[in-house]
Amino acid sequence: MFKEFKEFAMRGNVLDMAVGIIVGAAFGKIITSFVADILMPPIGLVLGKVDFSNMFINLGEGAYTKLAEAKAAGVPTLNYGLFANTVIDFLIVSFAVFLLVRQVNRLRAAPAPAAPTARDCPFCLTAIPLKAVRCPACTSDLKAG
Repeated sequence: MFKEFKEFAMRGNVLDMAVGIIVGAAFGKIITSFVADILMPPIGLVLGKVDFSNMFINLGEGAYTKLAEAKAAGVPTLNYGLFANTVIDFLIVSFAVFLLVRQVNRLRAAPAPAAPTARDCPFCLTAIPLKAVRCPACTSDLKAG
C-alpha cells in the first residue's frame, strides 16, 4: 500500500497540483496584504478617512468604536468593512488567475489539424473517401483523376 501511495504521490499531476496549491496560497496572502495594507487605506482616505477594517454593525449591547474592542467583549457584529476587503481581494485574485490562464492558453500550441479522410470528386464535387476509385454520386472513374 505504501508503494502504491508513493507512486501516486510522485506522478507529475499530483506534484504539479501540490506546487500550484502552495504557490496559490502564498499568492493569496500577498493579494490579501496588498488589499488590506496598500489598496484600501488610500481608498479610505479619499472617502473621508474611512478605515474599512473597522466598519461594522454592533448587534449587541454597548457602544464600541473599534472592531477589536467589540470582538474582545464577545459582542456579535456584522463586519461589512472586512467583507468589502474580502470581495476586493477575491476580484483581484480571480482577475490575476484569468490573466495567467489566458497567457498559458496563448502559449499552448494549437493542435495539428486532423488528416483529411475525404476528397472532392473532380467531376461532381461530392465528398468521397480518399481510397475510393469510383464516385458513388456520379459513378465517375477516379483512378485517372
